Parts: sequence; structure tokens; C-alpha cells
Amino acid sequence: MSFNSITYGVFFLIVFFLYWFLFNRNVKFRNAFLLIVSYIFYGWWDWRFLILIFISSITDFLLGLKMNQKDLSAIKRKHLLYVSIGVNLGILGFFKYYNFFVESFTDAFAGFGINLNMTTLGIILPVGISFYTFQTLSYTIDVYRKKMQPTNDLIAFLAFVSFFPQLVAGPIERAHRLLPQFQERKQFNYKRGADGLRQILWGLVKKIVVADNCSVIVDSIFNDYTNVSGGFLIVGVILFLIQLYCDFSGYSDIAIGSARLLGFDLMKNFDYPFFARNFSESWRKWHISLSSWFRDYVFIPFLRKNYSKYNRILSSLLVFSLVGLWHGASWNFVVWGFIQGLLLIPYVFFKGRLLFKKSRVNQKYFVNKIEITIRIIFTFLMFSFTCFLFRAQSLHESWMHIRHLNFDFSKYLSNKDIPDLSQIFIFIAAMLCIEWFQQKQNHGLDFDRLKLPMPVRWGIYLSLTVLILIYGGPEHQQFFYFQF
Repeated sequence: MSFNSITYGVFFLIVFFLYWFLFNRNVKFRNAFLLIVSYIFYGWWDWRFLILIFISSITDFLLGLKMNQKDLSAIKRKHLLYVSIGVNLGILGFFKYYNFFVESFTDAFAGFGINLNMTTLGIILPVGISFYTFQTLSYTIDVYRKKMQPTNDLIAFLAFVSFFPQLVAGPIERAHRLLPQFQERKQFNYKRGADGLRQILWGLVKKIVVADNCSVIVDSIFNDYTNVSGGFLIVGVILFLIQLYCDFSGYSDIAIGSARLLGFDLMKNFDYPFFARNFSESWRKWHISLSSWFRDYVFIPFLRKNYSKYNRILSSLLVFSLVGLWHGASWNFVVWGFIQGLLLIPYVFFKGRLLFKKSRVNQKYFVNKIEITIRIIFTFLMFSFTCFLFRAQSLHESWMHIRHLNFDFSKYLSNKDIPDLSQIFIFIAAMLCIEWFQQKQNHGLDFDRLKLPMPVRWGIYLSLTVLILIYGGPEHQQFFYFQF
């Protein structure tokens, strides 16, 4: 059940009215209702996936209670944490990485002339397993660190792990932030609900109008890259980054808006990353829930004993390699993550001043704006070109793409298989202009500070709805991050 489908629209309408008019009178009934509808939502893809999410949830619920026993020694508490990590990462590793490790292992021995007869399995990757595994892991880690008390409400905990708006592709919420919201009494707030609807609309615009149309062009370029000019691979990879952003941030907008309509607050997952002024800032604005998870649970613990620059570099390389591996069971994702870590090294040594000096307050306004623009464009292009590894299916394919690069655009003019770019450029330019103007707001349609008259606001909403209906992608497309 995808957010950009009519099925989800009907499903959410039913959930919304039952939630507020029938089940919200009692917290326990409400949480039980959310648990049931979340399991229906997740089981829509394959009911067998429910077994895995239940195992992860019940394991961490019981381990959290056990960790809180007063007579438990520090060693035993640590062992319980290891059990949680082992169970969760064991399930994730088997379903997502088994074939990858088997193939890598056999290839390594084949390099020495040793043939191992190890077979891979036809394993189906459960939707969203990377997201909910990290979410439930944050609970046991925080309980172990005594940052929160474990809950003894099983239904609330199961609902927290499986909460349908953010279950499949995040944001990856922390237990100490989201779990207490399942214990609160909820009252419908019209202003927050209206804002949730606006954020859902903006997410649908980014997904259906921009990302899906970008996808058609990107696929036509990369699927036949040997028959188009190398210059259009540059166009393709830039459009792919825009597609990736609009697809994933669009999902996050719909998830946050849907949760807000139910009275829940989810964390912001994207903070206009295309306007970042350096590579470090771009990662503080891109997939915030994942990057902050690795920061808090991997990077900082790894640095705890040694805060030297060289250890920070080593930690960055390790963490971003793991971030790459989290994205996919392929070496091109690992290398992509490693390169992200390499590109952050200058900011460890020079604090972002390697190429540009820190802007001075007394600089002329025009000069300062030019510098900021150059920094934004440079950062965007740097981030774009790492996406060759993200878009390709293997390291070899990535290398072939890079070898084919040049600044010749002539073949495009005679290739009728590539759609016209003018329409998508208009959509992208309009989207970027809106987000540039709305940088200090939570989303592109957050108009509270503008105090726009009602006819103007509704004119915007209706225009965007018509845009979705008329210029939506040629076919229904799943969200890109469902594969992770």
C-alpha cells in the first residue's frame, strides 16, 4: 500500500474517522486500533513480513523490561543489549545481506583459484526492515544507557514500532521521542490537521510531479547510456539526485503530515539539503533521522576514548561505509558511503574553510551572496557526482558510466527515446524556488507566516492538485527507498 495510491487515500480516510470518532476515547483502545491498522498496512505487501516485525518488537520489549531489574549487574545488562543487537541485526543481516556476503566470500576465494560451492537463497527483502530495525534498536540502547525507562505497555510498544505513517521508509524515530506520544490523550487540532494536509499535498507534488517525471528521463539515459552522449550522463545523474530527493523527502512529508492528522509529531527528515553550503552541512540536512542515528549510536561511541582528528577521520570513514551498506547489499553502496566519508575529511581539518573563507559580517551584500551561491552549487554538484555509484547496480557499471562521461550533447538531438527536458526543468525550477523561499519553514506549503487570504491559499492548493492529476508521472511508481 503506497502513499501515492488511491488505496492508501481510502485506507487513511477510514482510519482517520474511526480513530477520532470511535477509538480515541480510551488510550489503550486507540493504541490497539493503531496496532491493528498498522499491521494491515504492512501486511498489505506480504503478511509473512509481520512475523519478522513482531519478533523484533517482542524481543526488545522483553529485553527492555529485563534490563530495568534492580538486582541486575552491569555485565548482565550489557549481555542483554548484545542479545537485542544480535537478534535485530541477525534478522536484518540474513534477509538483506546473506546473498551479498555469500557472493563476496566466494568471489574472494575465487581470486585465489579456490572454488567454493556455496549457493545463494531466493530471499525476499521485507519492505522497511532497515527502518524499523534501527527504530526498535534505539529503544534497547536508550534503556541500556538509562536515557529512558522501559515501558510495560506491550500494545503501545508494538504500535510504536509499527506506526504505519513512518513504518516503511521513516523517519527513523527514537523511542524516547515517539513512544511517550502513545501514552498521551489526543484531541483533534484543526490548525495542526490543516498543516498536515498541506504537507501531504507538498509531498505528493514532489513525488508524483517531479520525482516520477525525472525517473522516466533518468531511466531512459542510464538504461541505454552507451547510445547517448556522455554529456547527458551528467544531466542524468543530476536529475537522479533531484529524483531521489523529491521521492524520499516527498515520502517523509506525507508520513509527517499523516501522523500530524492523527495527533503525532514525527521528526523532520529533510531540511532543504540542496541549499547546503558545504558537504558537511548537506549531510546534516539529508535523511536526518538516519545520519543522526549513526552519529549517536555509532560515531560518538567510537570516538569516546579518542577525540583526535585522525580518529574522527577513521570514525567518519567507518560510519559512512556502514551508511552505504545500510542502503543496499552491494559494494557500490559501500564505496559510495566511503567516498562520502572522504569528502568530509576537509571539514574535519579545516572546519569547512578549505575552499572558501568564512564569510565576514562586513562583506558587501552582493559579494556575500555570490560566494554563498557558488558554495551551494559546488556542494550540489559534488553530491550529484557521487550518485553514479548510488544509481548503478554494481561497481563495474558505475565505472562504465564514469568512463563514458564527456561534455558532448550531440547524440541527444537525434535520440527520440529520451523525453523532452523542458517540462521537467520547469517543474524542478518551480519546486526549488518555493523551497528556497520557504527555507525557514517546515515544508513548502507552510504559509502561516505569510498570512495569505483564503482565496489565494485555496487557489494554490487546487492548482497543485490539478498539476498532480494532469502532469503526474506516466505510471504509478513505488517510492525509491522501499528497496532499502
